[in-house]
Amino acid sequence: MLRRHRQIRMQIHQLMDACLFGLSFWLAYKLRTSPEITAFFAMKHVSPFEKFIWFYLAVIPVAPLILEAQGFYDRPLLCSRWTTVWMLFKGCFFTTIGLIIALYSFQLSLARWVVIWFGFISFGMVYFKEELFRLLARSKLAQAQFRRRCILAGAGEETARMRGELKAHPESAIEIAAEFNLNEMPPEKLVGLLHEHSVNGVILSAGHTYFDQAEAIIKVCELEGVETWVMADFFKTQISRVRFDDFYGQPVMVFCSTPEVSWQSLAKQVMDFVGAFFLLLLLSPVFALVAIAIKITSPGPVWFRQLRAGLNGAPFTLYKFRSMVTNAEQFKHELEAMNQMRGPVFKVDKDPRITPIGKILRKYSIDELPQLLNVLCGEMSLVGPRPLPVDEVKRFPDVAHRRRLSVKPGLTCLWQISGRNEIVEFKDWVRLDLEYIDNWSLWLDIKILLRTIPVVLVGTGAK
Repeated sequence: MLRRHRQIRMQIHQLMDACLFGLSFWLAYKLRTSPEITAFFAMKHVSPFEKFIWFYLAVIPVAPLILEAQGFYDRPLLCSRWTTVWMLFKGCFFTTIGLIIALYSFQLSLARWVVIWFGFISFGMVYFKEELFRLLARSKLAQAQFRRRCILAGAGEETARMRGELKAHPESAIEIAAEFNLNEMPPEKLVGLLHEHSVNGVILSAGHTYFDQAEAIIKVCELEGVETWVMADFFKTQISRVRFDDFYGQPVMVFCSTPEVSWQSLAKQVMDFVGAFFLLLLLSPVFALVAIAIKITSPGPVWFRQLRAGLNGAPFTLYKFRSMVTNAEQFKHELEAMNQMRGPVFKVDKDPRITPIGKILRKYSIDELPQLLNVLCGEMSLVGPRPLPVDEVKRFPDVAHRRRLSVKPGLTCLWQISGRNEIVEFKDWVRLDLEYIDNWSLWLDIKILLRTIPVVLVGTGAK
């Protein structure tokens, strides 16, 4: 796991733990001042909470720092429970001792049961959070989202060393999809491996004698939109942004032509999940009405399923409301001469395979709504390049076009709000997608979503 990934994970946990320690102090105080508990144990009344508010605010940032000093955030994600319990116990113990010392130093009178309960409650809440994250990390959904499939590239001894390093750190969530030996294969052969394994990145370790091959591999990866982690010297690139990082203490330069991991990218994931969840709840009556309308007006299933190329070309099943006759795919070859999109993509104006209800669904993009399920499962995003069928991706005329696969596909994109189906040149479509990737920001996503609403309501460019 690269340092920036570890830092982001640590900051997220520190923020959550700070909130949990603050909540624990408040709960301990409320428990001590509860009339029922006070009366049952014949306890004395304590000072109002407002007297300790400044001290309460001080606990929030200090507690995670104490945990950090115990190495709590440096341990592997799936380490033994005993390690977690022992480190957390020490952190809570020293936090409680620090609380007692601070109260004594500032001559504040706080009921001792508040301090004792604070220690136990904070331990319990943070440990429950850790168990919840452990459960989530072991789930298939989390493993699919966070596991990175990579190709190891380098000389035989270098790939063996990197393989051993990765096996020694299973928490890195890196799966070795294939190995590429620079001594035995030319860089051009890497393209086939990238397409075959749908990897997220290439880890390249090249000595001084392999500079030419390493540079060729980087250029192949940047055209494909695949991250390259290079344990080597500087190389000239055309598209990729270069940033420095470390891979378990070894200096690494990352050549990346796609948006890097950041708080904005995490916010995008949260926005995707929350947005898809609430939209599915809100639009559930619409789903029911559309399903009934399709069943009544056209024989066949309600859903249309098709394999589409997702992140890095990995295939996934895309869901739509069926808007064509059930045997539409069988008639596709008969309409090839009518294709209005110049390139590998198939688009036909007034497609005869579309059902009467399908015309309405397509005009207002209602047929695309089931893709919210794909967003909820992490296969798509609310905003991103539109996913294309796997067979169309295989027919890309230019390998540079595959860089549009370097981010998750989306429900809407620049193409959707910039003329949509009126664009007939596939290269113009790709240009808009790459423009989105190269200039991505969370604010750009929000603007595209806002501009999509009137486009869909009016049915602009739909066919």
